[in-house]
Amino acid sequence: MSLIPSFFGSSRSNISDPFSLEVWDPFKDFPFSSESQFAKENSALVNTRVDWKETRQWKETRAAHVFKADLPGLNKEEVKVEVEDDRVLQISGERKMEKEEKKDTWHRVERSSGKFLRRFRLPENAKMDEIKASMENGVLTVTVPKVEVKKPDVKSIEISG
Repeated sequence: MSLIPSFFGSSRSNISDPFSLEVWDPFKDFPFSSESQFAKENSALVNTRVDWKETRQWKETRAAHVFKADLPGLNKEEVKVEVEDDRVLQISGERKMEKEEKKDTWHRVERSSGKFLRRFRLPENAKMDEIKASMENGVLTVTVPKVEVKKPDVKSIEISG
């Protein structure tokens, strides 16, 4: 039993227990708290991390824009890669929430679920008709080749006089 009275609405406080994993959430009763249905359904949206790098041509490797998204637990059928409005790369999908069984007792639900959507405006040097996507070990890789910029021909002009 705690010697410190609870001022935050709980009949018991674990404030004196240094090994307690319970953390007081000051926003618990707000409509958009971490426990709200809105937060649960949209947490996947903000947690979808994407890296974007631009590579240069190296020997036989073509220059490209490469996007990598961490999508653990998803397979390629649950993810969509689209190009819209000519130059907008869109990565979307949905991570389904695990079905609750009445006989199960859940102690913690931390893995995110819900729909996610990320959009990137591609630069002018992107070859839109050659975009490729692959997925391996929960990592989506989208490769957008770059238009090869032809170096201008330089013609030397002799100066007279």
